[in-house]
Amino acid sequence: MAKADQAVVSAKLLLEAGDVDGACNRAYYAMFDAARAALLTSRSNVQPEIARTHNGLITAFSLNLVKTKRVPIELGKALNRAEELRLIADYKGDSVEPEDAARSVLEAQEFVRSMRSLFMQETPR
Repeated sequence: MAKADQAVVSAKLLLEAGDVDGACNRAYYAMFDAARAALLTSRSNVQPEIARTHNGLITAFSLNLVKTKRVPIELGKALNRAEELRLIADYKGDSVEPEDAARSVLEAQEFVRSMRSLFMQETPR
């Protein structure tokens, strides 16, 4: 979760600096790291190596936490949106719209906060 927390901070700073592509990248990784932590602490029957790839983690998160209603479907959709924006920002050569980046950063904050609330008994940094 510490990596997720740091990625949210970075996403906010990048967004404020006008780097929407960088903000989308960090927002996605905040969610990716929080999703991995949630899976690993949720006592779901998921092998740790499945959470090492993006597709494997997102699929395991959906099957084990969203479809079982342990995580609201909107948070699962937010993770998928964040991945789509990151792929655009990092690989497609197109810039992400500032409004989409801002939404992604807000969703990342909520996602990380929710994963902590649902699966960890620690306080945020």
